[in-house]
Amino acid sequence: MAFQHISVLLNESLKFMDPRPGEIFVDGTLGGAGHSLAFLGNLLPGGTLIGIDQDLTALKNAEEKLKEYKENVILVHDNFQNIGEIINSRFPEGVDGIFLDIGVSSPQIDTPERGFSYMHDAPLDMRMNQEEKTDAKYIINNYSLDELHRIIKKYGEENWAKRIAEFIVEKRKEKQIETTGELVKIIEAAIPKAAREKGSHPAKRTFQALRIEVNKELEVLEKVIDDSVKVLKSGGRLGIITFHSLEDRIVKDKFNYLEKDCICPSEFPICNCDKKREVKILTKKPVVPSEEETSHNPRAKSAKLRVLKKI
Repeated sequence: MAFQHISVLLNESLKFMDPRPGEIFVDGTLGGAGHSLAFLGNLLPGGTLIGIDQDLTALKNAEEKLKEYKENVILVHDNFQNIGEIINSRFPEGVDGIFLDIGVSSPQIDTPERGFSYMHDAPLDMRMNQEEKTDAKYIINNYSLDELHRIIKKYGEENWAKRIAEFIVEKRKEKQIETTGELVKIIEAAIPKAAREKGSHPAKRTFQALRIEVNKELEVLEKVIDDSVKVLKSGGRLGIITFHSLEDRIVKDKFNYLEKDCICPSEFPICNCDKKREVKILTKKPVVPSEEETSHNPRAKSAKLRVLKKI
């Protein structure tokens, strides 16, 4: 399957990331390479782009898409959680831009056998890096009731998390739960009819929670922001696109912390914390897609872009 992915907030990302000729940029979530391709158009002549992705299918497709720029592109099969090591080993003097587009890409959702979608019956998988051992099937069949309740509540913000977890645990006593279709039926049975008829698909939140748990998406985000700022040159930019409130809250809070010059309680007469301002936030409010963009790409609807500059 061709890795076709519509890049979200592309023009806005270009504006705030402001790639310039000769600079070194890192796309930590290469995906369909749409943002990378746009950045390269401004990085040349003389610039370099490092593209990182844990999905080998994405990397292979990106290699083809970026082949005319191969002298200026370094592709890395890794998780962006290792971004500090990846950059230090290649450019110890630092880089000018780091960009992260968090979450699942359209081709991963649209490839049924990857098991990300509740719209197709497929093996329960959801691994972005298919070399990892833990998949959604393992979690559904081996996590305790309390663990399932925790991740569905925390990562899915699902009101019926406890009941869904209970139904999963009861059903797996009969046989292993192996497919997305089986899981959807369990979720639909767990959520009362009146609640199912409101809003989005009843399985949406649980599938989101599972995907986050499988790929440890939120666990690494705060550390990645710290590591990214450390390897940015002075004046370097860090941009992050998120797709749900949990991610955006982490990014917002971390950016605000890095911008503060003091974190002492207000009643302290003088600063004792030695906290120094490290960045300037370039997007005081998150940048969101226009109505025109969401009409062409409904999956962009929840996207938010935040960008900072190292000082």
